[in-house]
Amino acid sequence: MLQARGQAPLSTPTSGSALRPAGPGRGSRLAAALPGIAVCLAVAVAAQLLTTPLPLLSPLLLAIVAGIVTANLLPPLPVLTPGIGMAAKLLLRLGIVLLGLQLALGDVLALGAGMILVVVAVVGIGVGGTLLLGRLLRVDPRLTLLVACGFSICGAAAVAAAADVTDPDGEHETPTATAVALVVVCGTAMILILPAAVALLGLGTATGGLWAGAAIHEVAQVVAAGGLIGGGALALAVVVKLARVLMLAPVMTALALRERARARRTPDPEAGATAPRLPPIVPWFVAGFLALVLVRTGLPVPAAVLDDAHLLQTTLLAAAMFALGCGVRVRELLGVGVRPLLLALCSTVLVALVALGGVLLAS
Repeated sequence: MLQARGQAPLSTPTSGSALRPAGPGRGSRLAAALPGIAVCLAVAVAAQLLTTPLPLLSPLLLAIVAGIVTANLLPPLPVLTPGIGMAAKLLLRLGIVLLGLQLALGDVLALGAGMILVVVAVVGIGVGGTLLLGRLLRVDPRLTLLVACGFSICGAAAVAAAADVTDPDGEHETPTATAVALVVVCGTAMILILPAAVALLGLGTATGGLWAGAAIHEVAQVVAAGGLIGGGALALAVVVKLARVLMLAPVMTALALRERARARRTPDPEAGATAPRLPPIVPWFVAGFLALVLVRTGLPVPAAVLDDAHLLQTTLLAAAMFALGCGVRVRELLGVGVRPLLLALCSTVLVALVALGGVLLAS
């Protein structure tokens, strides 16, 4: 496995970020990370080249699968470990920032008040309902939270973002890897299930597109399902999905506030009498995401810049997905039992039903 456990963190325990000001040994840590980052980026580029003629496949999903296969079939390569660890955090954050350029607030407002309320309901009920289901099923609370965010907002990127806010030092890798794997399994299944359900229920392409955007986990999975539904479904599905992505900002801010309150209530005993380290109220990558949303909304960004930014965003996210896939251990996944899988299935059904009900009411 490439991403070994017990590896020294890439930044000091008090930093929690790969973008803090440089300190002693900073250059050597970056140099050590370069081989692993290069491998992640190479896999990301390869995934994009392989999926170009196959629009139903996503480079992000292919990169995750490649990471899982690599970690479980190839021997460990410690020289790559620091870079893979950095890619899973830094490249993912940068990809989330660039995702903001894909979303203009005017597109979201054009959906109308009804669909905006549907998006808020899907995320709110999805997160809250999944947390309740996880408690009833006695699933690990940390894993439950990651599943709730990933399945309700935007898949693996939301899983990793929530993990970054709640566990900035990467002390709990297994829940993140498990949640990412569940996103891949359930979200990929929805690519085929939801279009079939649209046809079975006799829904129009417009309603089907709105439902796909409101119900499916990953942006790439939404694109694939929207293409299968046909007609004008794809464009509607993507706009609704990007509206859900926008919910990443308030949800991550709420998580940060919760972590700050928890840190004040239960300070780290190793910190002694010093004040507990508090996460920022708005994580920097969320602030960057919102800033680029405002740029896209208020400025005439050239189409060529948007295309280049989208390509770079996909490359960064695919590289991060490969790195996250390298943390998925099949034996560990089998060892967590059926409850996390049952939680993922129930969460998928919950989000899909809330989305369908909302879309039918708003249409």
